[in-house]
Amino acid sequence: MRNIKFQGDMFVGLYLLFAIVLFIIPIPSIFLDILITFNIMVALSILFNCLYAEDTLSMSSFPTILLFTTVFRIALNISSTKLILLDGNPGVVVRTFGNFVGGGNLIVGSIIFIVLVIIQMVVINKGSERVSEVTARFTLDAMPGKQMAIDADLNTGAITDQEAMARRDKIQQESAFFGSMDGATKYVKGDAIAGLIITLINLVGGMTMGVMQQGLSVQESLQTYTILTIGDGLVSQIPSMLISIATGILVTKASKSANIGDIMISQLFQLPKVMYMVGGALCFLGVFTPLRSEGRILVYLAFGLGMIVLGRLINQSQEVSAIEEEVAEEEVAADEIRRHENVNALLQVDPIELEFGYGIIPLADVNQGGDLLDRVVMIRRQIALELGAVVPIIRLRDNIQLNPNQYIIKIKGIQISEGEILFDHYMAMNPGYVEEEITGIPTFEPSFHLPAIWITEAQRERAESMGYTVVDPPSIIATHLTEVIKGHLDELLTRQDVQNLIDNVKENNTTLIDELVPKLLGVGEIQKVLQNLLSENVSIRDLVTIFETLADNAATTRDTDILTEYARQRLKRAISNTYFPEGEMTTVVTLDPKVEQDIMNSVKQTEQGAYITLDPAQTKKILNSTEKEIKKLEDQGKAPIIITSPIVRMYFKKLTKDYFKDLIVISYNEIDSDVELQSIGVVTDNDN
Repeated sequence: MRNIKFQGDMFVGLYLLFAIVLFIIPIPSIFLDILITFNIMVALSILFNCLYAEDTLSMSSFPTILLFTTVFRIALNISSTKLILLDGNPGVVVRTFGNFVGGGNLIVGSIIFIVLVIIQMVVINKGSERVSEVTARFTLDAMPGKQMAIDADLNTGAITDQEAMARRDKIQQESAFFGSMDGATKYVKGDAIAGLIITLINLVGGMTMGVMQQGLSVQESLQTYTILTIGDGLVSQIPSMLISIATGILVTKASKSANIGDIMISQLFQLPKVMYMVGGALCFLGVFTPLRSEGRILVYLAFGLGMIVLGRLINQSQEVSAIEEEVAEEEVAADEIRRHENVNALLQVDPIELEFGYGIIPLADVNQGGDLLDRVVMIRRQIALELGAVVPIIRLRDNIQLNPNQYIIKIKGIQISEGEILFDHYMAMNPGYVEEEITGIPTFEPSFHLPAIWITEAQRERAESMGYTVVDPPSIIATHLTEVIKGHLDELLTRQDVQNLIDNVKENNTTLIDELVPKLLGVGEIQKVLQNLLSENVSIRDLVTIFETLADNAATTRDTDILTEYARQRLKRAISNTYFPEGEMTTVVTLDPKVEQDIMNSVKQTEQGAYITLDPAQTKKILNSTEKEIKKLEDQGKAPIIITSPIVRMYFKKLTKDYFKDLIVISYNEIDSDVELQSIGVVTDNDN
């Protein structure tokens, strides 16, 4: 490969070097014949490469090729001009083209040359230039949409990260290619104009040289130099026109990844009825018009009957293909059923799934204006920013077994929550201070189970003006999905996710990671600490602080619960900012010191971890008191926060987590010194 690459570089270098030499040094006519033939060969190669290229980007170097070939042709024009003006002998190829193409007639040759120039400049070059300009503009305008489509496919799991990267690279290459083609078509146009000017110079200069220096008559000079000039123009314009056609083929391909020949044939001869109509029209023209005279009836009948026969053959071929496809589909379906490998595919479980009825499909369909896929992308970004964890791919799929407006959320294949929306309706919720009621369909908000009302589009503006919080269906689903993911984020954090987080930190903190993993803690132990933090909605974005805390304390204990408490205390600024607004007095509940002491006395340490052996009756009293104090906070519209001593916090959280899901338990060591608290109650183990 290195030799091939080296030889290719040498060839391109020599190609340009020859062009530069031709600008300066006169060459023999035999050598000019060889280079003209080589130029025609290159032009034909470019034409057929563009014609049969299955992917536009397979000719990504085409703009550069246009520049090189244009320079080379102009160099040949200059060399041939020197030979024509110096001795009237530009070589056999030029003379032959001048005599043969024009049929030995100066007028015919001149007309043919002019026609070729007009076709190239007015038809091919002008069209290619316009198509290149429009294609470049549309390609650049379509880039954001294509990028969003790739992100949507990536987030729904339709493609992998590698496939997404490859698609993005291809989009970048296409935009760069068509942007270059927009300017490269100017080379071809300029080449045609330069060829025309050089031809006129050859004609005038040759006649002047023939009459004044070679002693020829005006007629002899005109005869000699016109033929040579026409021949020189033809050997230049024909390769130029071939490359112009190649340019047009490349920029007008409707499909950027298909063989243009296959597309044209398949589209021109795909409808049998078209063949019948064309054949019938030709037969009619041959029989019922004056074209039937002088034997032309046979020509039209031959073409007409040929089209009819071709249409019949295409029709039969399509019927056979349809039957074969149907049989093949049945065989594939049968093979899929028989294949034992399918059992393994069924064992795969998606981390997160959102299934919905067919009535919700428009919300997820981009073609119908749905933005649910974009919202899923934003959910992953939002949770990554808030909690520092990467949410796995969220799989969206429709389920005809569900009610049309129903959706369910699954975590690891198990349904966790569900909801139902009314399409083309909005959910209005009373924030608590709106006294005037609005008519609608009573319901409950699925995320927080708050009372709400379904209203129509016409009622939306009035509801908002009254103070109601109005939410559209996609936002309802997105909010519900976000809350479910947050509530189960600790379950979704795998060892591989933790390893990826460790690798990210290691890029800038090599010493820290080398000290911590695996010398002090394994990946599984770090995973448990991070899961403990996420289970109580503590952000793990500040991984460096968390890992440094683990490295500081892992030498004395490897108990992941205790290490979690150390990490929480180091993260007290983040915890305080989350639950205690700056400059505001926060209302909380505290824990009775006697209850704290009883809890600590009941803690038993085992190899599997610590557990509480508190008396059931006392446990019930504590839970009843907790419920009573929480209700006080909720009645005031406050978050249920209980403050405990550091050593008791995790055990009290374990004691209450199965009964009070949203209860926030914070220790004194996790609160910033500038936070202002007001206690309105104490959790005790008394009956009152």
